[in-house]
Amino acid sequence: MELAAEIAAFRAGVGDPARLVGEFRRAVLLVPRTGASMDGGGKLMSAVSGGIRWFYAFTDEGAMARFAEAREDAGREWPYLAVLGARLVDAVVPEVDGPAGVAVNVADPDGSMLFPPVAGIVPDECAVDVEAGAESAAGVV
Repeated sequence: MELAAEIAAFRAGVGDPARLVGEFRRAVLLVPRTGASMDGGGKLMSAVSGGIRWFYAFTDEGAMARFAEAREDAGREWPYLAVLGARLVDAVVPEVDGPAGVAVNVADPDGSMLFPPVAGIVPDECAVDVEAGAESAAGVV
């Protein structure tokens, strides 16, 4: 099942958390870049809310276009990277100074999902629910 379908199942109360996180990790996500030209440069687009840096990621160009429209910024080209969800949480999140997670399809009221900085989603050393030096149970939140 694709990520958007797993999100829908989870939001409907019939999804499985482990399957959702697994599909997130396998999904190729579109991550917009800020201040970037089409030839490179720029940072991954994110926002801070509640002390957490949330990287914006989208399951397809339509979801990213709805986000651009919601920001009233649809009149320009949006450079982006295609990145595996696993790469976002395993390689990008550890580089952030402070807690970070991934916000998927944030402009879709019935299709959005947050993947917070907790054990089972991000590496334990980046998880806010794991004490420094402690081992986590390999559970999914």
